[in-house]
Amino acid sequence: MLRNASFEQIIILLPALFFAFTIHELCHGLAAYALGDSTAKRDGRLSLNPIRHIDPIGLVCILVVGFGWAKPVMVNPHNLRNPKIHMALIAAAGPASNFVLAFLSLMVLVPAIRFFYVPPTITDAIATFSSINIMLGVFNLLPVPPLDGSKIIAGLLPNSIYYRLPPAGMFGMIILMVLMFTGVTSRILISLTGEVGSALLSAVLWLFNIMGFPT
Repeated sequence: MLRNASFEQIIILLPALFFAFTIHELCHGLAAYALGDSTAKRDGRLSLNPIRHIDPIGLVCILVVGFGWAKPVMVNPHNLRNPKIHMALIAAAGPASNFVLAFLSLMVLVPAIRFFYVPPTITDAIATFSSINIMLGVFNLLPVPPLDGSKIIAGLLPNSIYYRLPPAGMFGMIILMVLMFTGVTSRILISLTGEVGSALLSAVLWLFNIMGFPT
């Protein structure tokens, strides 16, 4: 996303990425805390301060290669009443927060374009923020360790399989890197991001219609 961006675009993209990452990781921590694990609170991750969530190496990778990551929220499954289901719910909280942010962004963007005159710089920034959140949510739902999607899928497995799963370790990360550098991930993201974006926009337009606003 940043690789071919102009300086002006980077000025918009970086704060949007930081905020999207921050909310994503914060919601992981809040979900874990609500389900009985205070590890994230102990680590200072229940915070809106981006510095608490930004991984330095991940940030450098964003700037250099256009792809990076935030600092993962640590969760102790032994503190959860139902580790299998609760770990899946904690994992789902991150992508869900990004889709909510994207939806709220579109709720602002539609009237800004349809009903008011808002400078294109601002509407472009809102649209960019929405797209970033959709892309981040979709990417994290891919069922490849260590992404959230793998934990969600694991939570749906029968106990007889779940408790025999080997730790993913570096193997999952290697698979993810191969998918990324071969362009498979990009093709999936482009397709799914468009589909999810269209669905969210349709939901926003439907909501405005039932509220009596012409769209």
